[in-house]
Amino acid sequence: MNEVFDGVRIALCLGFLIYSSWSDYETREVSNWVWAIFAPTALALTSLQFFMFAPESLYTYALSFGITSALSITLFYGGAFGGADAKALICLSLALPLYPTHLRQPYSGFVSPLFPITVFCNAVIFAALSVLYAVGRNYLWKRKSGRRLFEGFEGESRWRKLLVFVSGYKIDISQLEMKEHLYPLEDFNEDKRKLLVVPKDEDRSEIVERIQGAEREGKLPNEVWATPGLPLLIFVTVGLIVGLVYGDIVWSVLRSVFGYS
Repeated sequence: MNEVFDGVRIALCLGFLIYSSWSDYETREVSNWVWAIFAPTALALTSLQFFMFAPESLYTYALSFGITSALSITLFYGGAFGGADAKALICLSLALPLYPTHLRQPYSGFVSPLFPITVFCNAVIFAALSVLYAVGRNYLWKRKSGRRLFEGFEGESRWRKLLVFVSGYKIDISQLEMKEHLYPLEDFNEDKRKLLVVPKDEDRSEIVERIQGAEREGKLPNEVWATPGLPLLIFVTVGLIVGLVYGDIVWSVLRSVFGYS
C-alpha cells in the first residue's frame, strides 16, 4: 500500500508541475487555483500515508515543510524567486517531504533527508546552465558585429560587466516592448547609461520608457542589454524528475571531487 501512496504522490507532483511549467513558459504566470488544489490534496495524501504506516515520520514531515517554506519565502522576498516558484516548492514539501523509498531508490544512492532541498539544488544547477546560452550568444554577437560588448559603459566596474555578460545579451530595443519576459539590464537616466545587475519587475515599464525615449533622441544605439525572465518552474520540474531518478546532483559532484564513498 505504501508503494501505491508513493506512486500517487509522485504522479500528483508531476501533473501539477508539468502544467505549471507550461503555463509559466507561455505566460510567465500560474493561476492560484493550481496551488489551491495541489496543496490540500498533497497534505491529505501524505498525512494519511504517514499516519497509517509511518507515524514517526510526521515530525520529519513538519520539519521538511517548515524549512522548505522558510527557504521559499526568503528567496521570494529577496527577489530571487517568483510567487509561483515559492508556492511550487511549498506544495512539493507537502507532497514529497521525503524521498519515496518504498517505490524506488535513486541511481546515485543519495538525496537530502529533506527531498525538496534536493529538488531545489537540482533546479538551481539546471537554471545555471542558462549562463552557457548567454555567453555563447554574446560571443557570436561580438564576432559578427566586431564591436565592443560594453561600449558606453567604460565607467562600470568589471564585476558588474561580468554579471551582465553571463546573465544577459544584446537585443533590439523594439523587442523590449513586444516581449514582456525580457528585462532591461541597463538604464538611461540623466543622460548616462548604467548597468543593472538585478532588474526588478516593478521598475521594468519605467526603464523601458526611458530607454525608448533616449533612442528616439539619438542618445542610445538600437541595441541594449537585457535578460529573459527564466521560467524557473521548468527547472523545478526537471529537478524533481532528476531527483527521483538520479538523486542529488550537488552531492554527487562533491562526492566525486572529494572522494567520498
